[in-house]
Amino acid sequence: MKLSSFNFNLPKELIALYPTPNRDESRLMVIHKKTGKIEHKVFKDSLKYFEEGDVLMLNNTKVFPARMYGTKEKTGAKIEVFLLRELNRGALLWDVLVDPARKIRVGNKLYFGANDELIAEVVDNTTSRGRTIRFLFDGDYDKFKRILYSMGETPLPKAIKRNIEKSDEERYQTVYAKNEGAVAAPTAGMHFSRELLKRFEIKGIELAELTLHTGLGTFRTIDVEDLSKHKTDAEYIEVSDKAAKIVNTA
Repeated sequence: MKLSSFNFNLPKELIALYPTPNRDESRLMVIHKKTGKIEHKVFKDSLKYFEEGDVLMLNNTKVFPARMYGTKEKTGAKIEVFLLRELNRGALLWDVLVDPARKIRVGNKLYFGANDELIAEVVDNTTSRGRTIRFLFDGDYDKFKRILYSMGETPLPKAIKRNIEKSDEERYQTVYAKNEGAVAAPTAGMHFSRELLKRFEIKGIELAELTLHTGLGTFRTIDVEDLSKHKTDAEYIEVSDKAAKIVNTA
């Protein structure tokens, strides 16, 4: 399987900058496996393709405000820091992506906030854009986390060329998001409304939840033509006994 086999043109004017007013009224393309027939529907029509006794699995991961902007010591150059995961709570160590990466080296300090409320030191290189940073903060952990998240932005995809708005905090989550840890939303799930999920339950479709935190692999570019040589990043997943029982007895 070759990377070039997946090339396609996506016109910029077809990239939606805002979601539909109602989650379940986004567009839905239905492909019938047996006939190849294609239908164009809206997302709430998905209920028609489920039968009583079916199971619908939902990923209850929750996105945190992962994109931050800071400045580099001495030069004052603006740096984007994308928080990926917390490595060590006690040491305030985080895995991050930095941009532009060529300017960020081990030992550099990064400053965040109008009054430099947070300072971080780069302690390791992980990938071409990846770094491990240690936040230098003397207060308690809860205060640190509040400050950190107050400086972060909802990590909208790069293809959406507009400023972050307050409504993005709510719309770039699923309505059933619970367990924080994702750096990108499980996007298909964002189209479920609470009303649509209730209609699924009324029809007799059982709902089960798992947690899969979307991680670095979502942003890593594929640089090899032979896809069998691409290294896929690990992601945290948790399937509860309850979810497994629902699936196994369906």
